[in-house]
Amino acid sequence: MKEKVLKVMEEIIRPQLAQHYGDISLIDVKDKVVYVKLLGACSGCPSARFTIEDVVLASIQNEIPSIERVELVQEVSSELLDMAKKMLRKGE
Repeated sequence: MKEKVLKVMEEIIRPQLAQHYGDISLIDVKDKVVYVKLLGACSGCPSARFTIEDVVLASIQNEIPSIERVELVQEVSSELLDMAKKMLRKGE
């Protein structure tokens, strides 16, 4: 299943996101759910939820109907966490 999802992402989804300077990474496929991370300009976009529903989920379900949903994984880098901690400590 993972290979099929990767193929859809590479051939259909990535070209659409690239038009907006974005990209996507597959994190996992488990129990009919696809877990992805948006990259580039898409990662911080306020419309990310619509992108997941209207572009990613629709494209994947068109090719693989058994997929029930796509979940957006929001990972925070350790560098960003360290910077936030430093900023918060300055206020003490």
